[in-house]
Amino acid sequence: MEDHFDHSFELDATLERRGKLELLAVSRGVSALAKISYVRQKEPLGLGHAVLCAKDLVGDEPFAVILPDDVIDAKVPCLKQMIKIFDQKGGSVLATQTVEGPSISLYGVLSGSQDQDNPRIYNCTGMVEKPKFEDAPSKQAIIGRYVLTPRVFELLEQTTPGAGGEIQLTDGILALVKEEKVFGYTFEGKRFDAGDKFGMLQATVEFALKRSDLGPQFRAYLKGLAL
Repeated sequence: MEDHFDHSFELDATLERRGKLELLAVSRGVSALAKISYVRQKEPLGLGHAVLCAKDLVGDEPFAVILPDDVIDAKVPCLKQMIKIFDQKGGSVLATQTVEGPSISLYGVLSGSQDQDNPRIYNCTGMVEKPKFEDAPSKQAIIGRYVLTPRVFELLEQTTPGAGGEIQLTDGILALVKEEKVFGYTFEGKRFDAGDKFGMLQATVEFALKRSDLGPQFRAYLKGLAL
Protein backbone atom coordinates (compact mmCIF):
# COMPACT_ATOMS: atom_id res chain seq x y z
CA MET A 1 0.00 0.00 0.00
CA GLU A 2 2.77 2.40 0.91
CA ASP A 3 4.64 1.74 -2.34
CA HIS A 4 1.45 1.95 -4.42
CA PHE A 5 0.63 5.48 -3.28
CA ASP A 6 4.24 6.68 -3.31
CA HIS A 7 5.73 8.89 -6.02
CA SER A 8 7.75 6.72 -8.45
CA PHE A 9 10.56 8.94 -9.75
CA GLU A 10 12.07 6.23 -11.94
CA LEU A 11 8.76 5.33 -13.60
CA ASP A 12 7.80 8.97 -14.14
CA ALA A 13 11.18 9.79 -15.68
CA THR A 14 10.94 6.80 -18.03
CA LEU A 15 7.39 7.67 -19.14
CA GLU A 16 8.33 11.31 -19.69
CA ARG A 17 11.43 10.36 -21.69
CA ARG A 18 9.36 8.08 -23.92
CA GLY A 19 6.65 10.69 -24.43
CA LYS A 20 3.91 8.62 -22.78
CA LEU A 21 2.22 11.63 -21.24
CA GLU A 22 -1.19 10.01 -20.60
CA LEU A 23 0.40 7.22 -18.55
CA LEU A 24 2.60 9.81 -16.82
CA ALA A 25 -0.51 11.68 -15.69
CA VAL A 26 -1.99 8.44 -14.31
CA SER A 27 1.22 7.64 -12.42
CA ARG A 28 1.49 11.09 -10.88
CA GLY A 29 -2.23 11.20 -10.12
CA VAL A 30 -2.05 8.20 -7.78
CA SER A 31 0.49 9.84 -5.48
CA ALA A 32 -1.52 13.08 -5.48
CA LEU A 33 -4.84 11.52 -4.40
CA ALA A 34 -4.31 12.25 -0.72
CA LYS A 35 -1.75 12.90 1.98
CA ILE A 36 -1.21 9.51 3.60
CA SER A 37 0.67 8.59 6.78
CA TYR A 38 1.61 5.02 7.63
CA VAL A 39 2.01 2.92 10.75
CA ARG A 40 3.24 -0.66 10.52
CA GLN A 41 1.94 -3.52 12.63
CA LYS A 42 5.22 -5.31 13.31
CA GLU A 43 3.58 -8.57 14.39
CA PRO A 44 0.24 -10.11 13.32
CA LEU A 45 -1.39 -9.87 16.75
CA GLY A 46 -5.02 -9.39 15.72
CA LEU A 47 -7.21 -6.68 14.23
CA GLY A 48 -7.59 -4.95 17.59
CA HIS A 49 -3.82 -4.74 17.91
CA ALA A 50 -3.56 -3.35 14.36
CA VAL A 51 -6.04 -0.61 15.24
CA LEU A 52 -4.19 0.08 18.48
CA CYS A 53 -0.98 0.67 16.50
CA ALA A 54 -2.62 3.79 15.04
CA LYS A 55 -3.46 5.33 18.42
CA ASP A 56 -0.70 7.96 18.45
CA LEU A 57 -1.43 8.93 14.86
CA VAL A 58 -5.20 9.29 15.38
CA GLY A 59 -5.06 10.99 18.76
CA ASP A 60 -8.27 12.02 20.53
CA GLU A 61 -10.47 12.01 17.43
CA PRO A 62 -13.19 9.74 16.00
CA PHE A 63 -11.74 7.55 13.27
CA ALA A 64 -12.69 4.97 10.65
CA VAL A 65 -11.48 1.42 10.12
CA ILE A 66 -11.72 -0.05 6.61
CA LEU A 67 -11.04 -3.73 5.96
CA PRO A 68 -9.92 -3.94 2.31
CA ASP A 69 -11.21 -7.45 1.68
CA ASP A 70 -14.75 -6.06 1.96
CA VAL A 71 -15.28 -4.13 -1.27
CA ILE A 72 -18.47 -2.06 -1.35
CA ASP A 73 -20.01 -0.53 -4.45
CA ALA A 74 -22.38 2.29 -3.51
CA LYS A 75 -23.63 5.51 -5.09
CA VAL A 76 -22.88 7.27 -1.80
CA PRO A 77 -19.70 5.73 -0.35
CA CYS A 78 -20.43 3.42 2.56
CA LEU A 79 -18.12 5.31 4.89
CA LYS A 80 -19.79 8.62 4.03
CA GLN A 81 -23.16 7.10 4.92
CA MET A 82 -21.77 5.91 8.25
CA ILE A 83 -20.21 9.26 9.15
CA LYS A 84 -23.60 10.87 8.59
CA ILE A 85 -25.16 8.41 11.07
CA PHE A 86 -22.29 9.01 13.51
CA ASP A 87 -22.97 12.74 13.41
CA GLN A 88 -26.72 12.23 13.81
CA LYS A 89 -26.67 9.67 16.61
CA GLY A 90 -23.49 10.61 18.49
CA GLY A 91 -22.06 7.13 18.80
CA SER A 92 -19.82 4.60 17.08
CA VAL A 93 -21.22 2.97 13.94
CA LEU A 94 -20.60 -0.54 12.58
CA ALA A 95 -21.53 -1.40 9.00
CA THR A 96 -23.92 -4.34 8.80
CA GLN A 97 -25.84 -6.35 6.25
CA THR A 98 -28.84 -8.60 6.76
CA VAL A 99 -27.83 -12.25 6.38
CA GLU A 100 -30.46 -14.96 6.12
CA GLY A 101 -29.96 -18.62 7.01
CA PRO A 102 -26.97 -20.63 8.28
CA SER A 103 -24.36 -18.38 6.61
CA ILE A 104 -24.90 -15.95 9.51
CA SER A 105 -22.43 -18.20 11.37
CA LEU A 106 -19.61 -16.77 9.24
CA TYR A 107 -19.94 -13.30 10.79
CA GLY A 108 -19.91 -11.30 13.96
CA VAL A 109 -23.59 -10.69 14.75
CA LEU A 110 -25.18 -7.80 16.65
CA SER A 111 -27.70 -8.09 19.46
CA GLY A 112 -30.06 -5.24 20.24
CA SER A 113 -33.08 -3.68 18.55
CA GLN A 114 -34.04 -1.82 15.39
CA ASP A 115 -34.15 1.95 15.71
CA GLN A 116 -37.68 3.40 15.71
CA ASP A 117 -36.76 6.38 13.53
CA ASN A 118 -34.60 4.67 10.90
CA PRO A 119 -35.00 0.97 9.99
CA ARG A 120 -31.42 0.87 8.70
CA ILE A 121 -30.08 1.66 12.18
CA TYR A 122 -29.71 -1.02 14.85
CA ASN A 123 -29.26 -0.06 18.51
CA CYS A 124 -26.47 -2.36 19.61
CA THR A 125 -26.38 -3.92 23.07
CA GLY A 126 -23.75 -6.57 22.29
CA MET A 127 -22.38 -8.91 19.66
CA VAL A 128 -21.48 -12.57 19.19
CA GLU A 129 -18.61 -13.75 17.03
CA LYS A 130 -19.60 -16.46 14.52
CA PRO A 131 -22.54 -17.93 16.45
CA LYS A 132 -24.35 -21.12 15.51
CA PHE A 133 -27.35 -20.37 13.30
CA GLU A 134 -29.80 -21.25 16.06
CA ASP A 135 -27.95 -19.05 18.56
CA ALA A 136 -27.58 -15.92 16.41
CA PRO A 137 -29.10 -12.94 18.28
CA SER A 138 -30.17 -11.21 15.03
CA LYS A 139 -29.65 -11.21 11.27
CA GLN A 140 -27.37 -8.16 11.46
CA ALA A 141 -23.89 -9.28 10.36
CA ILE A 142 -20.92 -6.96 10.87
CA ILE A 143 -19.06 -5.94 7.70
CA GLY A 144 -15.55 -4.47 7.53
CA ARG A 145 -16.32 -0.78 8.04
CA TYR A 146 -16.27 0.95 11.44
CA VAL A 147 -16.53 4.54 12.66
CA LEU A 148 -15.32 4.55 16.25
CA THR A 149 -14.71 6.97 19.10
CA PRO A 150 -11.14 7.17 20.49
CA ARG A 151 -12.28 5.59 23.78
CA VAL A 152 -11.89 2.22 22.04
CA PHE A 153 -8.09 2.65 22.10
CA GLU A 154 -8.02 2.65 25.91
CA LEU A 155 -10.36 -0.35 26.01
CA LEU A 156 -8.18 -2.27 23.56
CA GLU A 157 -5.16 -1.58 25.77
CA GLN A 158 -7.08 -3.20 28.63
CA THR A 159 -8.17 -6.20 26.53
CA THR A 160 -6.65 -9.54 27.46
CA PRO A 161 -5.07 -11.19 24.40
CA GLY A 162 -6.76 -14.39 23.26
CA ALA A 163 -5.53 -17.35 21.23
CA GLY A 164 -2.17 -16.74 19.60
CA GLY A 165 -1.69 -13.60 21.68
CA GLU A 166 -4.15 -11.72 19.46
CA ILE A 167 -6.20 -8.71 20.53
CA GLN A 168 -9.57 -8.67 18.81
CA LEU A 169 -11.36 -5.48 17.78
CA THR A 170 -14.66 -7.17 18.64
CA ASP A 171 -13.60 -7.39 22.30
CA GLY A 172 -12.80 -3.69 22.37
CA ILE A 173 -16.17 -2.80 20.83
CA LEU A 174 -17.97 -5.09 23.31
CA ALA A 175 -16.37 -3.11 26.11
CA LEU A 176 -17.30 0.14 24.34
CA VAL A 177 -20.98 -0.89 24.20
CA LYS A 178 -21.05 -0.93 28.00
CA GLU A 179 -19.98 2.73 28.15
CA GLU A 180 -21.24 4.47 25.00
CA LYS A 181 -23.86 4.24 22.30
CA VAL A 182 -22.93 1.90 19.46
CA PHE A 183 -25.05 1.46 16.34
CA GLY A 184 -25.21 -0.99 13.50
CA TYR A 185 -26.03 0.53 10.11
CA THR A 186 -27.31 -1.44 7.12
CA PHE A 187 -25.55 0.49 4.39
CA GLU A 188 -26.95 1.17 0.93
CA GLY A 189 -24.86 -0.60 -1.69
CA LYS A 190 -23.49 -3.97 -2.73
CA ARG A 191 -20.74 -5.74 -0.85
CA PHE A 192 -18.21 -8.13 -2.35
CA ASP A 193 -16.14 -10.48 -0.20
CA ALA A 194 -12.77 -10.03 -1.90
CA GLY A 195 -11.17 -12.30 0.70
CA ASP A 196 -12.94 -15.13 -1.13
CA LYS A 197 -11.74 -16.15 -4.62
CA PHE A 198 -15.24 -16.14 -6.11
CA GLY A 199 -16.07 -12.81 -4.44
CA MET A 200 -12.89 -11.31 -5.89
CA LEU A 201 -13.92 -12.49 -9.36
CA GLN A 202 -17.41 -11.00 -8.91
CA ALA A 203 -15.98 -7.63 -7.87
CA THR A 204 -13.51 -7.59 -10.77
CA VAL A 205 -16.21 -8.33 -13.35
CA GLU A 206 -18.82 -5.90 -12.01
CA PHE A 207 -16.42 -3.00 -11.54
CA ALA A 208 -14.89 -3.61 -14.97
CA LEU A 209 -18.33 -3.49 -16.61
CA LYS A 210 -18.97 -0.08 -15.04
CA ARG A 211 -15.84 1.50 -16.49
CA SER A 212 -16.43 3.74 -19.48
CA ASP A 213 -13.06 2.80 -21.02
CA LEU A 214 -13.33 -0.97 -20.52
CA GLY A 215 -17.01 -1.76 -20.00
CA PRO A 216 -18.30 -1.91 -23.61
CA GLN A 217 -15.40 -4.02 -24.87
CA PHE A 218 -15.50 -6.30 -21.82
CA ARG A 219 -19.28 -6.75 -22.09
CA ALA A 220 -18.92 -7.75 -25.76
CA TYR A 221 -16.22 -10.23 -24.79
CA LEU A 222 -18.40 -11.83 -22.11
CA LYS A 223 -21.36 -12.12 -24.49
CA GLY A 224 -19.13 -13.91 -26.99
CA LEU A 225 -18.08 -16.62 -24.58
CA ALA A 226 -19.52 -20.11 -25.15
CA LEU A 227 -21.05 -20.52 -21.69
